[in-house]
Amino acid sequence: MQSQALHVIFGTGPLGMATARALLARGRTVRMVNRSGQAKVPDGIEVVRGNACDQDSVRTVCQGAAVVYQCAQPPYHQWPEQFPALQASIIAGVAAVGAKLVVGDNLYMYGPVSGPMTEDLPNRATTRKGRTRAQMSDALLEAHQRGQLAVAIGRGADFFGPGVRESMLGERVFAPALQGKRASAVGNLDLPHTYTFINDFGTALAVLGERDEALGQIWHVPNPETLTTRQVITMIYEELGHPPQMSGMGTFMMRIGGLFISGARETVEMMYEFEQPFMVDHRKYAQAFGDHATPMREALRQTIAWYRQQT
Repeated sequence: MQSQALHVIFGTGPLGMATARALLARGRTVRMVNRSGQAKVPDGIEVVRGNACDQDSVRTVCQGAAVVYQCAQPPYHQWPEQFPALQASIIAGVAAVGAKLVVGDNLYMYGPVSGPMTEDLPNRATTRKGRTRAQMSDALLEAHQRGQLAVAIGRGADFFGPGVRESMLGERVFAPALQGKRASAVGNLDLPHTYTFINDFGTALAVLGERDEALGQIWHVPNPETLTTRQVITMIYEELGHPPQMSGMGTFMMRIGGLFISGARETVEMMYEFEQPFMVDHRKYAQAFGDHATPMREALRQTIAWYRQQT
């Protein structure tokens, strides 16, 4: 029975944890893998030490797995140098044990887009990290097409939610909002911008892992309704009972910040996402598997509750 089959997750960050929660709710047997073999996880989940960059290590920790979920990543500023090799190692290791591979992906490979993003868009990224993501996506689909292993790809936008701190809608927004202070966001706050609730992302990866018709394809995971960033942050302050206060950091300020902070420096090339409308269409997924997107206000309430637990 599938509920007794082993499901292995690489990465114990926010997406890995959201996927683990979704699998646990489905009664799956879950093993999580990171470099230390330690993580704070819900009861019933096994955490083991493994190296995603070593295909022999991948094969060892995936023995007996029915589905493997790739939610691990190198440091943001080292994506071009390290990410393709990490993925190649996972592909080889997972193929060796005959498991399906479900990959948590983003939207960088499309580059600047006019109108809502759909899965059939070509890869036209001009940024370093966008080209890296395009290369990796192509490699996954090629591995599937040549029969090396079965792959499904789930793509999300900038995410937020329980466990998410390092995000455009993360600690720099929620932490000051909780204190009634000014939230610090990025880009033009009055443009529509799709954000992905991390729990919806995790649920989508779990669904892709159990539905064979998902294999060999790209799927945009369900997202809350697309609003402007200002509308989203205003909702946060409304839930907290504080007057909304926010500022948007433009490209010039991000460049200055990048002189001191590697994360800001690496974000500069992606600023087009926050300086024009950024909208994601997930109708393909919804029509195939149902639309389980959490409404924005409810997603924000759950996120606020998590941040409150951290204080």
